[in-house]
Amino acid sequence: MAGAKRKLVKRTIGDVVRIELGDGTHTYARVLPEASFAIYDAQTTEDLPIMKTVERPVLFYVAVMNRAVKEERWSVVGHKTLEDWLQAPPRFIQDALNKKKFEIYQHGKIRPATRQECLGLERTAVWEPEHVEDRIRDFYAGRPNKWVELLKMRDVEGTGSIC
Repeated sequence: MAGAKRKLVKRTIGDVVRIELGDGTHTYARVLPEASFAIYDAQTTEDLPIMKTVERPVLFYVAVMNRAVKEERWSVVGHKTLEDWLQAPPRFIQDALNKKKFEIYQHGKIRPATRQECLGLERTAVWEPEHVEDRIRDFYAGRPNKWVELLKMRDVEGTGSIC
């Protein structure tokens, strides 16, 4: 239908979405507060029941552009109210000009932090859905992901990643 407006899907906390991986398999994720998603370890060719999906381990948590769901790149396949424990973990911020300055972002708040507190955390970033799909494929293929590598904490001189 020429000129027809495309309906945008509302992103709702607790929704379970299906992520196509382009090789005949897919996995699932759960919409969390803010822009975050919990990506489940559920690569499959079969449709999984929602209750089985949300029992799977979480591979990683990531903030993703709203268009992933709104434009139906990731289709909503169900909903389950979030469990209390299922929240996005803290993420670090490293100052671009002063590599020795760190902060932690969690639950919409930013606080000063030490480098030590930030070790092992992911950098605060909002990912493109295509990059998340790359990350999932790389995980299952057992190879490093270029986007994860790009976002790693930099050493204090800013010359390379340290974790």
